[in-house]
Amino acid sequence: MLQKIPNYIKYIFSNFFLLIVFNFIFRILFYSFFAELETATSTEIQKAFWLGLRFDIKLAAIALFPLALLVLIVNRRFFSNLFYKKLATFYLILAYIILTLFYVIDFGYYDYLSIRLDAASLRFLEDLQISTQVLFESYPVFKGLLGFLVLSFIIYKLSRFLFFSYKNHQLNRSKKVKAIYFIFTFLLLSFSIYNSFSHYPLRWSEAFFSKNSKVNQFSLNPVLYFFDSFKFRSEGVNMTEFKNYYPVIAKDLGLPKDSISFERKVVFEDSLKTKPNVVFVMLESVGVKPLSYYGNPLNSSPKIDSLIPKSLNFSNFFVHKSGTAASVFASVTGLPDIDDVNTASRNPMIIDQRILFDQFKGYEKLYFLGGSANWANIRGIFQANIKGLKIFEEGSYDTENRADVWGIDDYELFKESDKELQKLHQQNKPFVAYIQTASNHIPFTVPDQKESFTPLSDTDISDDLLAKSGFKSVAQLNAMRYLDFNIGRFLERAKTAGYYENTVFVFFGDHNTMMNRNDQYTNEHDLNINLQHALFFIHAPKFVEPKEISKNGKLIDMFPTVMSLIKMDYTNYTLGSNLLDTSKTRKASSFVYLKMNGEPTVGLLQDSLYYSKTNITKTKGLYNLKAKNLVDLKAKYPKKTLEMDSLLNAYYHSTKYLYFNNKKLEK
Repeated sequence: MLQKIPNYIKYIFSNFFLLIVFNFIFRILFYSFFAELETATSTEIQKAFWLGLRFDIKLAAIALFPLALLVLIVNRRFFSNLFYKKLATFYLILAYIILTLFYVIDFGYYDYLSIRLDAASLRFLEDLQISTQVLFESYPVFKGLLGFLVLSFIIYKLSRFLFFSYKNHQLNRSKKVKAIYFIFTFLLLSFSIYNSFSHYPLRWSEAFFSKNSKVNQFSLNPVLYFFDSFKFRSEGVNMTEFKNYYPVIAKDLGLPKDSISFERKVVFEDSLKTKPNVVFVMLESVGVKPLSYYGNPLNSSPKIDSLIPKSLNFSNFFVHKSGTAASVFASVTGLPDIDDVNTASRNPMIIDQRILFDQFKGYEKLYFLGGSANWANIRGIFQANIKGLKIFEEGSYDTENRADVWGIDDYELFKESDKELQKLHQQNKPFVAYIQTASNHIPFTVPDQKESFTPLSDTDISDDLLAKSGFKSVAQLNAMRYLDFNIGRFLERAKTAGYYENTVFVFFGDHNTMMNRNDQYTNEHDLNINLQHALFFIHAPKFVEPKEISKNGKLIDMFPTVMSLIKMDYTNYTLGSNLLDTSKTRKASSFVYLKMNGEPTVGLLQDSLYYSKTNITKTKGLYNLKAKNLVDLKAKYPKKTLEMDSLLNAYYHSTKYLYFNNKKLEK
């Protein structure tokens, strides 16, 4: 069989195998001399090795791909032209030298900081003279250079050996056979780079599966991790600005003024005798504007409408950034997403955080979504920071009828989630779950019929009524109605299963859906903060009295509020606060991050006032959201403008600081 394979194909895969072995040798060296995995379990180490091997295979495929493509194009002519031999030898020597250089630097970097090589290491180039002196004084540089020369010679010899080994006995193949081998090799190398059978490729976030950071660091490949983190190299904290505004955030959150610390211990003397379950339900694209409860002329949300009057409702609740990944990050970490490039969840340099979700002691912790947790690197946010978390995603469920790009639809997601929650209830195990819906998102996939739910047709809603509602299409309306229907069915299942009464259900929107301008919330629409005004209510008849709270709230306040509601002791390291705390005299605020005219902008809401400032041109504005017309009030109220500007800067720079200074303590 092997004799039938063309020699140029054998040449490609021989080099591919050698590159994999080469990468894995450095993994073994790292494991033997640097990893410090004494406290890790054998299961964690085995998983880390497997993930690490996949990263090493991915890197080998990336490194070889240009040369492999050349060989595939010229095929058997590759061995008849000395130019190709010289080019291949030079390329392979260069590839091995670059890889080795990365690995060697990674060893020293990890030995110094206990983290794998990332883009932050470039800061050492800012003072090249000092860094070079440290390098020569700390490491055997000249011996290292000699080692690189020896390695170059070995690779040179090995490359020549492979070339001449496959040069002879060349068999001529038909164009059809060559095409088959071309496609097969191309696809195999491409799959090695993708390295996943799911809808998302292998990403750095999968390495952060353990609460033990050293296990996660061992899983990474430093070459890939360096370039993954490269786009975030400028996302650091300005310590001068942070220290200037720390007294402001300290006053707002009740922090110590004489030292920098965000730690606040919350202890309840009258804790609940039993542990209530907690279920966070992230409602995709649900703001206040599309809901009939808040005045939308269409009957878009009858189930939610009936729940809010029986719940603790926060009518002025704002998420920080209008994106699902941004809101998942903020809700779990307690830090706003203020990343300019993508989302904070995609930044490997800020993945490690001390969060409140992890402090549900004695609880089973679960995360449910219809698609893959690799989406937006969300897996890393959950798995790296929440001990004992069970992730349910595509491939985890008994029934999986994929609806669209987001995986199974919300009906199936709630149904499958209920199965797991039922099991825990029957075992008398308290649980905290995070369910992430998706059907109320483009492409707005809803079934033709699902129990009592039937989608409306375009002729069921007049164009005039649709325009008055702000919905852009009947499909968008149907998606909202379908999510509303599924919320009702989920609670019905919870009642049937028996865990409804002892469960606190937390419903929140990750952002508002994109809607047309109408008579509702016109000032918010014109200021571009309509997407941030989201739904938030807590439904738990046994634990909370129905009430509407109109003071400003923000997404990072959600976990402190819920944990305080169920009287659970916790230590808060985040910027979030308990919205039910009536002892504070400060004004409640909402902090938002958006774009105005294409420019990153930060904003602060207090009561009816909204203050915003662009990050680059520093354009400022103060507006009354309840006014009939938008008028900039900053000149009329300079003291209030300065006060809100200081608090806005305090939130912004404190967020940047905590991104890099809120890491979990090693145990």
